[in-house]
Amino acid sequence: MIQLLNTLAAATPATQGPQSIIGHPMFMMVVMIVLFYFLLIRPQQRQRKEQAARIAALKTGDKVITTAGLHGIVHNVKDTTVVIKVAEGTNLEFDKAAIASVAKKD
Repeated sequence: MIQLLNTLAAATPATQGPQSIIGHPMFMMVVMIVLFYFLLIRPQQRQRKEQAARIAALKTGDKVITTAGLHGIVHNVKDTTVVIKVAEGTNLEFDKAAIASVAKKD
């Protein structure tokens, strides 16, 4: 029995001293989560807010590009849709969410 305990004690390392917090796996997970937040999540939230502000500020005469790549000029703005003039006599109605970019009229 004593020989078994001596073998187990020899197999397990002695106290290694204080571990640094930087090498701890939980600390590294927290650092990774913080990095993901500041590098990925936060910029996307900011872009969504800016896009929503541009869509909310749409006015007649603004030049827009839709998510499908259609270029046109805003002819009429409704509650949830926008009518875009793509050529003389050709007006198309799109959801506001389909507007990819907005250039204010000059």
